[in-house]
Amino acid sequence: MNGLLYWTLWSFFRAVSLTFFRARTTGTEHIPREGGLLIAANHASFLDIPLLGSSIPRRVAFLGRQDLFPIPGLNGLLQWLGWIPIRHDRLDRTGFGKAVELINEGKAVVIYPEGTRSQTGRLGPGKPGLGTIVAETRCQVLPAYIGGTFDALPTGSARLRFRPVWVAFGKPIDFSADLSRHGKKEFYRHVSQTVMDRIADLGHAGRPVG
Repeated sequence: MNGLLYWTLWSFFRAVSLTFFRARTTGTEHIPREGGLLIAANHASFLDIPLLGSSIPRRVAFLGRQDLFPIPGLNGLLQWLGWIPIRHDRLDRTGFGKAVELINEGKAVVIYPEGTRSQTGRLGPGKPGLGTIVAETRCQVLPAYIGGTFDALPTGSARLRFRPVWVAFGKPIDFSADLSRHGKKEFYRHVSQTVMDRIADLGHAGRPVG
């Protein structure tokens, strides 16, 4: 039942993004259609979640702050659909453990390495939680850049503007060979910096034409 609801919502948000925000997506050929995967994207707006989710042609779970949806009853429904709440004041081993479990089961999980929405629309530094998941699962990381959402709905604003948005996916990054070359904390930093650099590269390419 939750699968039916997920894909119904996926279709709804896909139609909304195409109709009202002229959404464009590039690089979907880089998305593995099966197998454990961690998708890492920048985060500048509440619109990022439905836009990114409806751009991915496979079911995904999302890691997100536990106070993201402070509405009674909504948290349970969203967790049922795949939202993984995590604490933002420290490394949440329960939340990250759930992400590790899903990836080891062959599922895809989305993480926002910056840990919170950007206040300016610009990329911030990545946090080490990304590296801990990679170290425990040895999964590939798919970088993604979400563009235009800060203009459409900036952090702290309640005014929605119908501006063009887009998502660009890069090639998956395999860090398995790097595990033996770095210590634990160094590996976490290496993963975080590499992924954020790839996300930035995708952003510099700009909005796709057409």
